[in-house]
Amino acid sequence: MKIEEVKTGKQEREFLQVPKILYRDDNTWVCPLDREISAVFNPLKNTFYQHGDAVRFLLKNNHGALAGRVAAFVDEKTAWEQEQPTGGMGFFECVNDQEAANLLFDAAKGWLTDRKMEAMDGPVNFGETDKYWGLLVEGFTPPAYEIAYNFPYYQALFENYGFRTYYNQEGFHLDITKPLPERFAKIAGWLASKPEYTFEHFRWKEMHRYVRDFTEVYNQAWASFKKNFEPIEPAYILDTLKKARMIIEEEFVWIAYKSGKPIAIYLMYPDLNQILRHLDGRMHLLNMLKFLWLKRRKTITRARGVLMGVIPEFQGRGVEAVIILKLQEMFKRKSHYTEIEFSWVGDFNPKMKNIFLSVGSVPVKTYKTYRYLFDQTKPFKRYPIPE
Repeated sequence: MKIEEVKTGKQEREFLQVPKILYRDDNTWVCPLDREISAVFNPLKNTFYQHGDAVRFLLKNNHGALAGRVAAFVDEKTAWEQEQPTGGMGFFECVNDQEAANLLFDAAKGWLTDRKMEAMDGPVNFGETDKYWGLLVEGFTPPAYEIAYNFPYYQALFENYGFRTYYNQEGFHLDITKPLPERFAKIAGWLASKPEYTFEHFRWKEMHRYVRDFTEVYNQAWASFKKNFEPIEPAYILDTLKKARMIIEEEFVWIAYKSGKPIAIYLMYPDLNQILRHLDGRMHLLNMLKFLWLKRRKTITRARGVLMGVIPEFQGRGVEAVIILKLQEMFKRKSHYTEIEFSWVGDFNPKMKNIFLSVGSVPVKTYKTYRYLFDQTKPFKRYPIPE
């Protein structure tokens, strides 16, 4: 078997082809758009290249056939804040062969070692944590848009190499055709009736105001628990929303206010995978027409909850309940939607997990983010979980 670093256009196409070959008989897998995966490794499109670098590798068997792939990354903003300098690896795909997997892991480890890293987390993304993050270990059902899916045997490949669980993540399912639990609905109605609290959904005509408020809440909410948190800029949020303008609905983005001050946010997307499963990762003219036709036919029945954040002083006061209530009211007008998948919630965020459980959601998927210490004699420390 042979490892190749991706350098040419042909190798870039082969990198995209690997999962299409491996999952060709798996009807559950949904091929992401080729252009979205390629954008992760394009310095002109991925802002993380401004403070980091990435590499891709291919694995070919003795006959020259594609057998696997992996990517490795260094984010200079966070790598050196760890107890040991830590990089990332992801976009791992491999045949069911430990030797093959070890070659891919070794390639990532070697590249990171050359950049003075002493550990790697994976599988992760060279970007925000809401995309392509974690290894699916329970709940092998159709994945939501930009959420991880992989073969069950990947868990053994990772753990046999020496990866250990850094933290666990859960995906929750909410049947929005059912009424909210009575206690939850009562709390939401009580808070919503207070005049000092207002709840607004995003509007493009006032996008700059909403993006500013969204960013303010995000940076306060995540800084309170997320280790090595890096604040985001309004330009990043605005760019993200503009890229999704064709598919995102204004009522899928919410901001809560107390006396005019932004205190909570919520963002979700239509689950595009319900359409992308028909496109084989390509968005040429014919597939674009197919996409628009399927969207018009209301093929999408599931929404993916990407994030919910409340600034610390307003957590546990019922603000989250009102947002869920607003969503339920909105979905009554969009009756083709029947479910929300909240993906994902880390075990280091028990408050958010309890919120999703209290609204009637059920955990349906489990993911793992692993860490591998290059010096296996050093003590392993898990991501801290609040008491």
